[in-house]
Amino acid sequence: MNSLDKLFSFNQNALNIRAQRQEILAANIANSDTPNYKARDIDFSTALKDALSASQTSANQSQTPSAKVLYRESLQGSVDGNTVDSDVERNIFTENAIQYETNLTLIKADARDLLTALQP
Repeated sequence: MNSLDKLFSFNQNALNIRAQRQEILAANIANSDTPNYKARDIDFSTALKDALSASQTSANQSQTPSAKVLYRESLQGSVDGNTVDSDVERNIFTENAIQYETNLTLIKADARDLLTALQP
């Protein structure tokens, strides 16, 4: 892996995992009234470590391995077996979206710094 790849690898992997997580959280919210639906999520830290390890050992970095999807423990029992807590899901969804935007900002800053360094 060359230096330029290393510069962008962390945030690229983080963005891919955050996008995957956002889809999972959106599905949770959409299924908040579905009987027996089990809320799902991923462990972001573990998924990022796995993706970074894979990108360091693989020549093809464009594909981030899918994170292992976990089932969230129910905070409150439900008669219909649904484990989605809409308030919790919306909060996690919003936090993940903010973190996604933060990663985008960091990538833009890295690119801007690189362009500045390349200018005469």
